Amino acid sequence: MPERGGHSGISSAPPPRPSTSPDGAAAGYRARRTLGFRVEARRQLTRRRTQLSLGFLMVLPFILVAAFKLGSDDNDRGNAPALVDLATVGAANFTTFTLFVSAGFLLVVVVALYFGDTVASEASWSSLRYLLALPVPRGHLLWRKLLVALAYSVVALVLLPVVAYLAGGLFFGWDPLRTPLGVTLSGGELFWRLVVMVAYLGVSLLFVAALGFVIGVWTDAPLGAVGGAVLLVIVSNILDAVTALGDWRQLLPTHYQYAFTDVLGAQIVWTGMARGALLSCGYALVLFVAAWWHFNRKDVTS
Repeated sequence: MPERGGHSGISSAPPPRPSTSPDGAAAGYRARRTLGFRVEARRQLTRRRTQLSLGFLMVLPFILVAAFKLGSDDNDRGNAPALVDLATVGAANFTTFTLFVSAGFLLVVVVALYFGDTVASEASWSSLRYLLALPVPRGHLLWRKLLVALAYSVVALVLLPVVAYLAGGLFFGWDPLRTPLGVTLSGGELFWRLVVMVAYLGVSLLFVAALGFVIGVWTDAPLGAVGGAVLLVIVSNILDAVTALGDWRQLLPTHYQYAFTDVLGAQIVWTGMARGALLSCGYALVLFVAAWWHFNRKDVTS
């Protein structure tokens, strides 16, 4: 029994306060280390929409092969052959045809899905506010979401022609590329032309990516973001078909979406692709800035 007024053996010192940095953040906290690229990429890869979209891009070339095998082979049209007429000439032609039929809608949907869904889905699951409470800085979160969506879009753009080339070679042979203009390409020149086609497709789809991203930041509905982006692209295509608009059509973001076919000539014509790339990058820059501006001022409640 300790004497009155003596020490009881229990320390009365206050508990140590957690150390903080000069800016008030917890010791060891680094904003750039939150929500790492690998973490976000793994999260997105476990999403069913990512798995199904990449899986469909791998299956599509074989669906096209089956369509050509089951269909009738009637190429005697009495005029210059089109891409579809030369699709079964070999792997290179089949790859070119696959990119041509996918550029106007399928790849638009895939890119809009990756960019439009990435932020809106977090809001719809009510997990966005918890990510920001970790805390993950808003700009850092958007940057990580953007980079991961861009990475999966690049994977999709590379995956489709690679699988198409392998499928085309397996079923139609490995002949050189024969273009509707009567040009034959093979070897390193063929590889270079295909790289230019895929690269231009990627740049032209930046507008779709930015459109889906900004709508996804503005809304909490993933389907609304993806569908809104696809709908606006369709509207642009419809307006581009209205010849009464004249030169105004050259300002539409989808006016040069098929300019990648300019690589099929004896010499690559860069004019259309240069204009399309500048137009797409210009629209994308404005839309990405709008997404950052709005998200940094948005009241996140979900």
